[in-house]
Amino acid sequence: MPVNVPARRGGNGRRFLLLLFWVGLVLAVLPWWLTTPAGSLVDTGAVMLAAGRIVGLVAGYTMLVQVVLMSRLRLLDRLAGEEVMTRWHRDIGGALIVAVLGHMALILVGYGALDGFNVLVEARVLITGTPDMLTAFLSAGILTAVGLFSIRAVRNAMPYELWRWLHMSTYVVLYLAFGHQFSLGQQLFRPGLVRTGWIAAYVGVVVVLAYGRLIAPLIFNLRYGLRVADVIAEGPDTVSIYLTGRNLDRLKVLGGQWFRFRFLSRGLWWQSHPFSVSAAKNGRWLRLTIKVVGAYTRALRDLDPGDRVWAVGPRGNFTAAQRTAPRSLLIAGGIGITPIRAMLEELPPGATLIYRASTPAEVVLQREIDWLARAGDVDVWYVIGARTDPGPRQVMSPNGLRQLVPDLARRDVYLCGPPGFVEAAQKTVRRSGVPRSKIHLAAFEL
Repeated sequence: MPVNVPARRGGNGRRFLLLLFWVGLVLAVLPWWLTTPAGSLVDTGAVMLAAGRIVGLVAGYTMLVQVVLMSRLRLLDRLAGEEVMTRWHRDIGGALIVAVLGHMALILVGYGALDGFNVLVEARVLITGTPDMLTAFLSAGILTAVGLFSIRAVRNAMPYELWRWLHMSTYVVLYLAFGHQFSLGQQLFRPGLVRTGWIAAYVGVVVVLAYGRLIAPLIFNLRYGLRVADVIAEGPDTVSIYLTGRNLDRLKVLGGQWFRFRFLSRGLWWQSHPFSVSAAKNGRWLRLTIKVVGAYTRALRDLDPGDRVWAVGPRGNFTAAQRTAPRSLLIAGGIGITPIRAMLEELPPGATLIYRASTPAEVVLQREIDWLARAGDVDVWYVIGARTDPGPRQVMSPNGLRQLVPDLARRDVYLCGPPGFVEAAQKTVRRSGVPRSKIHLAAFEL
């Protein structure tokens, strides 16, 4: 029987943030509109410069938005959810790179037309003869490199921690771009309301970043003081790590949420990784269940009781609080079962779980799942086999899902597992007639 059924959450927070974003974008571009005299765009150079300045304002604004999205501010997580913010961060990041490169190209073409130089000569003139322009070019180069490293195929070929530190270099972009915006920006170099407003925006973003990245985690860890209690083997390549601490009965965490953990032991302290809790809150301990896939996760098997843990979280909106219907279908792939296992304690009775694995050895926490199924009136289907096997192909088809769950279109659907599995399952569920608003995703990057 579920021990705690969280109240449902609506989508008003997400809509509020979207409205705030578009209002901010309009306010960012409005100064150009108000300060540009009518009839001033008389030649190609002037038009290119005007376009470059507009795109530059858009780029400056979206850069500040990107930093806020990376700030780990709990308020944003509560309003929209970590999964949504990650998607926004990815989409806005692509738009930001295009805007920065477009701003550079338009400005170079515009000044080149006015000076009679080609683009390369104009770039050399600006870099060597204009204050703060070299740092502007450097910031554009760093941002473009980060964008290239964020392509999934490139990212997957890199060690996680290396990619993470490269991604964090976008904070340097914020610093490098600051100078040329306020010394050369047509709308920002003059003292006045617009310049003051942009400086206030920069200060506000830095404050939010400092609170989300430094102050809030420090408060959390001083309050709860997490330590390793035990490490239990769940299978040949899966372990559960139990954590204890202070005041855990006051910790606000829901099944399906995750923390970023840094284990402060030799050889591990310099890395932090995200892991979901694999059991619902009980006031005594937290548990994370981890698949061993590399050197870092192998080392976690050797943690000692008492090892200190630095945690940031909880994060994520993949929880029972997001449901819109009384019943749910949960589809887990491999180790993606861990957040869903925790959610089973918090969902109303009548849920259905499909647990997809290639071999019986990949099924973890089965005894707990079976016990929760009996206690909470949950139908559990273990679908074992390769993707090309007839049985799994039939079950994971629109007709197969509807046969198992006849009222599928009226249920919330939770999907968790490796990205390819989640994408394929989402398409199948959509073809089964489930509205997009009832589908909740959590992809594990393995």
